[in-house]
Amino acid sequence: MSDGFLDPRRTVVFAGDSVTDCGRRDDPAGLGNGYVRNLYDDLEASRPRIVNVGISGNRAVDLVARWQDDVLAHQADLVSVLVGINDTWRRYDKGDPTSTEEFEASYRELLEPLTAKLVLVEPFMVAVKPEQRGWREDLDPKIEVVRRLAAEYDALLVPADVEFNRQALTVGATTLAYDGVHPTAAGHRLLADVWRRTVN
Repeated sequence: MSDGFLDPRRTVVFAGDSVTDCGRRDDPAGLGNGYVRNLYDDLEASRPRIVNVGISGNRAVDLVARWQDDVLAHQADLVSVLVGINDTWRRYDKGDPTSTEEFEASYRELLEPLTAKLVLVEPFMVAVKPEQRGWREDLDPKIEVVRRLAAEYDALLVPADVEFNRQALTVGATTLAYDGVHPTAAGHRLLADVWRRTVN
């Protein structure tokens, strides 16, 4: 995809959980202070209208419930989706799992009504605690769902889990995500760079 989808005539909607939200509801500009803000700043010369509708704690099924008002209503040219880590995390911290099949069904409900160009971001985690290594059993099949849906829906796939874990080998996991899930400033910079590289 060329920068044509990132020019001032376009609308780009970022949907997801806390990684996308990143305080956007307390930000007068509505962007938050994470990768969406980084992308906004990066594109200052000729940026599209950028809308951040991330909500902390959301799982795929939560996005479905608000999809009409928060995403479809914007009639976006490009929709970027990053969701899935809470579908894994709630199994381990709340005993409230989301099966891979349930995750895929909800994700399909998000994609089916969209006519915009799609960017799907892999949910990601870098283990900072030994027990988090066990989360891969739950997370990896969900990442495979996102990869498969990206191919099926002709979406661009942002390899966030691949890149975070590759970089973590060099700089350390906590440099990128202090708790393994929520990016640091360096992690958001990495995510913005990988997103931009993929879309361009």
